[in-house]
Amino acid sequence: MIRILLVDDHPVVRHGLRGMLDAEPDLSVVGEAGSGDAGIALAAAERPDIVLMDLRMPDGDGVSATERILATVPGVRVMVLTTYESDRDILRAIEAGACGYLLKDASPQELADAVRAAARGETVLAPSVASTLVRQVRQPAPPALSAREAEVLRLVGQGLTNADIGKRLFIAEATVKTHLLRAFTKLDVADRTAAVTTAMRHGLL
Repeated sequence: MIRILLVDDHPVVRHGLRGMLDAEPDLSVVGEAGSGDAGIALAAAERPDIVLMDLRMPDGDGVSATERILATVPGVRVMVLTTYESDRDILRAIEAGACGYLLKDASPQELADAVRAAARGETVLAPSVASTLVRQVRQPAPPALSAREAEVLRLVGQGLTNADIGKRLFIAEATVKTHLLRAFTKLDVADRTAAVTTAMRHGLL
């Protein structure tokens, strides 16, 4: 019997999931939690095989709850079940250690099969989620700025001129320009505004 914990802040969703999963002869829902913190406490108490985790809840989000459950409950596997599939949500969940990522529009059979696969140690991803991860992997790595280049760009983003930046950092204005030009080259941009926005998009600032 595969023992399952449901963590979702919507009672109607939990009720529906329990009905679908308990109808399977080899699946059993052993607990329900309506928040991240409650899910962590219940996982520690019940020691389920699988946790079905929503992402966005009060009292701590699903990613944080996933990390804490995996750190404190040996052998448990956490599978995200959510309506959200943004790139950021997917990557955060997988990086937190989730063994799978399904969307709530999955059919009852798909959900049951996914739980069984997760219990076998497999990774389970909705097709659209798998496509997102492949796209992310294929993207080139963001350029690496030096600490000084990033510092200069942060000040540019605050509206400072090259002269102001030089005074703030106690370096010559020509040195500021040199750092900017190097950053432009690394970011493949031609002006200050584009440099700042591109660096922010890559998470470099």
